[in-house]
Amino acid sequence: MHALDGVSLEIARNEFVAVNGPSGCGKSTLIHLLAGLEYPTAGEIVVDGLALHTADDAALTDYRRRRLGLVFQFFNLLPTMNVLENVSFPLLLQGRPPHESEKRAADLIDLVGLTDRSTHFIHQLSGGEQQRTAIARALVHRPSLLIADEPTGNLDSQSASTVMRLLEKIAGERLTTLIVVTHDDEVARAASRRVDMRDGKVVRDSFSSPESCS
Repeated sequence: MHALDGVSLEIARNEFVAVNGPSGCGKSTLIHLLAGLEYPTAGEIVVDGLALHTADDAALTDYRRRRLGLVFQFFNLLPTMNVLENVSFPLLLQGRPPHESEKRAADLIDLVGLTDRSTHFIHQLSGGEQQRTAIARALVHRPSLLIADEPTGNLDSQSASTVMRLLEKIAGERLTTLIVVTHDDEVARAASRRVDMRDGKVVRDSFSSPESCS
């Protein structure tokens, strides 16, 4: 049995897609392939013109650093840094000047509604605030693709609703191509397109022809 079996998807630039399915359906493998963390045993994966299935390690590292944003269920924020420092950190790793990095980070912190929390450390934030910080960090380098893996799975219902409204805003303002991976039907319904997976296969795709491929 294959983790993914004959999956074929074409996703438009700036499209908001939810990939929905139970544990073990292949969602995690799909994320790893789209993030360039694994090579497919067959087939092709092209993201924003980059062929991930043939790219070398250096190209994949650059892709993850500059063109891909990832948001995880458990936030993965740095506890010794405050909100502003967490969000600006990816730009500093790229060698951007501190003032430029902090300005871009501050703009995104405002976008996610946390300006008044920008000097707070992670342990001083609620779960929803931590996830919004993680989303701002994932957007700071202007990725062409943002993948959110169960972004509401570790949140209470009110925080989950806030995070989903934020993701809808990001999609509505066409800031990036957005793929939300979830097993929650309510989260999946928020997307403009829904892909349901079972046993490594796509069993339903509410696909409308894209104008341009991401």
